[in-house]
Amino acid sequence: MIKTSNVSYAYKTGSSLQLPDVEVRAGEPCLLLGDSGSGKTTLLHLMGGLLRMQQGSIFIAGTDISRLNEAQLDHFRAKHLGFVFQRNHLIGALTVAQNIAMAPYLAGSKIEQARIVEVLEELQLKEKRNARISELSLGQAQRVAIARAVINKPALILADEPTSSLDDTNCMRAIQLLLQVAEHHQAALLVATHDQRLKNVIKQQIQLKAQNQ
Repeated sequence: MIKTSNVSYAYKTGSSLQLPDVEVRAGEPCLLLGDSGSGKTTLLHLMGGLLRMQQGSIFIAGTDISRLNEAQLDHFRAKHLGFVFQRNHLIGALTVAQNIAMAPYLAGSKIEQARIVEVLEELQLKEKRNARISELSLGQAQRVAIARAVINKPALILADEPTSSLDDTNCMRAIQLLLQVAEHHQAALLVATHDQRLKNVIKQQIQLKAQNQ
């Protein structure tokens, strides 16, 4: 579902990263591990098209995203990718359902209320459909972020430190929910983290090493 080859990235400071080849298949979870400076977030952002690579190729669902122009990339990202970040970037002025509806809206897809209800039920949030984000617990807000990430049935879910700010109970709940929804939708799941609690949960792991830059 995602495959990278010979990917490197040069920062404006002049430093650069040579990143390992990655392959994660549909319905398969993988951890991306490494200390600060090893390139975890950079690689995740390259895969998500949030950064443009200087060399190499990244194929997602059979498409080489390096060959897409900005408009094509925006559409592809909205339709095929789901993002979960440490900071959930939810919009406080909107309800839970409205926050989730932002994903199909940005993808130019029809907003189907039945699909929103389906995902909310899957993540045990149906009763919070009309709640404001400020009314949610930290764990509930993270579940809303997961719901927004999977509403478009993405081919790939990219999660950047999704559990580091959560206590043990909510950490396990969040990662299990990510695993369940990825399996249910047959999405590849790549989790970039330094959270050691996840190493025994997801067996496929890629270790990045800090490089001399």
